[in-house]
Formats: sequence, structure tokens, C-alpha cells
Amino acid sequence: MTDDGRTHPLRDSQQDFEAAQHRPDTAQARAPAYRLAFADTDFLMREELRPVRLQLELLKPELVMAERGIQSTVVLFGGARIPEPAHKDQARTETLAGLAHYYDEARRFARLVTERSVESYGKDYVIVTGGGPGVMEAGNRGAQDAGGISIGLNIVLPHEQRPNIYVTPDLCFNFHYFAVRKMHFLMRARAVAVFPGGFGTLDEMFESLTLIQTRRMRPVPFLLFGEAFWRRIINWDALADAGTIAAEDLHLFRFVETAEEAMAVIDAWEDPCL
Repeated sequence: MTDDGRTHPLRDSQQDFEAAQHRPDTAQARAPAYRLAFADTDFLMREELRPVRLQLELLKPELVMAERGIQSTVVLFGGARIPEPAHKDQARTETLAGLAHYYDEARRFARLVTERSVESYGKDYVIVTGGGPGVMEAGNRGAQDAGGISIGLNIVLPHEQRPNIYVTPDLCFNFHYFAVRKMHFLMRARAVAVFPGGFGTLDEMFESLTLIQTRRMRPVPFLLFGEAFWRRIINWDALADAGTIAAEDLHLFRFVETAEEAMAVIDAWEDPCL
């Protein structure tokens, strides 16, 4: 207690961390047991600490986004291998080259969404992507075109994943756990836009649709860009005909072809839960 009646603040963790760097050069101080637990990487990587690591991955982006005042997002999923049209001659297959126009469509969609976000001072309609190349890059790039911010939720993978240069740097996160990353994609989602892609895109699309179908997530505009692509790879009607999904589940999403059409769906959206 000080003379004026105020209590001393507790010594914070950063101070202790800095002080611990100046440990005496003795066998005791060099031993792993002596390390501060929160600064001991070997300790944090133990199997028993997985729940703590999960919690940290949940908390870090949540706290950063809360501090930035981000209240709602528009999620953009799509293939990492879809090239920018100017580079479509470098695509792995002719089919990928033929999908290159979706790069421009994703970029335009993100720009239109972010123009709306800028009006809210970056609080609402913030574009969030997986942070990598292809369609994800186009989404972050479109947000930058509009002079706004965007989020990148990267994940450690053996290939194809690197943060693209258009993600707002202090909103560029990296994850180890897919499950926690998926939570952050959808926790603030006001709309979901899915462009052609591979296993990762399909995983994210079906995970999101399942959450809406099972009412674990509120319905939002769910936009599938490129009806021909999606009908070619998924027989939606066969799922309903077989009874593995309900006929009304086919109304959980809408096919769109252009950014403007997608924005019209978002603007006309009426929440069925209200």
C-alpha cells in the first residue's frame, strides 16, 4: 500500500520474462526445470499441453480482432491453385487456366464488400480469407484495392501456404489447428462466398453448410460462384433424392456468377431466424 492509499500493481509477466533472461550461469539456472513455464517452448509443446495450445490459438486472433473493433466479416473460400488471368499460361492444367477469371471475380467481389466495410470504419463486412495464394490472394487484394483492411487466416502446411502480400499485416494470423482456424472463419461471418477449389475449399464449404443445416450457426447468405463448376463436381439433387439431405437444404446456398449478383443476394437477404 502506498502513502496515498493505492495498491501496488502486481509485477507483470513481461517484467519477469525479461528478468529471467539474466539468470546466473549455474547448473541449477541452466536446467529446463528452472525456465518460466510460459516461456518454456519445450514444455508448451508437450502432448499434455495440447488443450492450452488450442486455447491460445483461439484467444490470440480473438483478442486482436476485438481490439480492432471488428464486428462482422465476409468469408471468402477458394482454390489456392487458381491463377491470376495474366499468369494463366503458368497454370498446371487447362482446366485451372479456364478458371482464372474467378480470380478477377473474387477480387471485384472483395472490393465491393470492402467499400461497404470502409463506410463502417473497418468494423463490419471485413473480408477474411485463408491468407494464401490463388482466390485467397484475390480476396485480400480486392480489399486493398478499396482502401480497406482484410484478414488472413493462414495455416502451417507442407506446400502452397504462405501469406499473400495483400493481407493487412497485423491481421495476418497463422494456425496449427484446423479446427480453431475454422471457428475464426465463421464466428463473425455475415456472408460466405465460395469459389471453385479443391479439398480444402470443399472441406470448408461442407463444414459451414453443416453448421447452418444443424443450426449451430445462424443462416447467412451462402454464395457458390460458378454454377457449372459446382454442379459438375457435386450432384446436389442426388443427395436430396436419396434423402441424405432434406430438399429444403438445397435452399441453404445460392449459385452466383458475378460479384454484382452476389452483392444483390446479400442486400436482399432476410434472416429466416428473425
